[in-house]
Amino acid sequence: MTPPGAAAVLRDQPAETIPAVAADGSLYPIDKMEAHRTGALHLAVSVFVFSGDELLIQRRAAGKYHSGLQWANTCCSHPQWNEPIEVAARRRLREELGCDLALRACAQLSYTAGVGQGLTENEQVRVFRADVNKHTLKLNPDPAEVAETRWAGLSTIRAEATARPDDFTPWFRIYLARWSELGL
Repeated sequence: MTPPGAAAVLRDQPAETIPAVAADGSLYPIDKMEAHRTGALHLAVSVFVFSGDELLIQRRAAGKYHSGLQWANTCCSHPQWNEPIEVAARRRLREELGCDLALRACAQLSYTAGVGQGLTENEQVRVFRADVNKHTLKLNPDPAEVAETRWAGLSTIRAEATARPDDFTPWFRIYLARWSELGL
């Protein structure tokens, strides 16, 4: 699903340097948009915030450069060049949802997924988890990043993703299919 005007948003993305992974495992700097255009393997973070058995999910803002208005896990992003991966996860949680939480590092996995407009996510992802009380957690989502949030059980999310896969980001559908690998 590509929101109207997304091509203009894609052209207007500010330059951002993220870590890519070379064949020998070493890291090198690459422009984020170049990594997505070429499908270069790069580092990423995915955060999952739980309240009991419910997961906080977000619907990405319409103006995002890809996967706008699709549901995703709590927060996903890339570390900046030379930024520790744990710092990146907490930073993006603050930037996207306006909350600062203690995170526990879980699994690391890789996946590749086309995300539209000729872009590819080819990511080596570090998964993080936080556990909160949804009744006391204060969120302040950035409307440029997040259209809406909600809490849902995994069985509900899976049923919705099966019935309406285009409502969910490609990587979130991969996470749902590979749930046992996430270490959550």
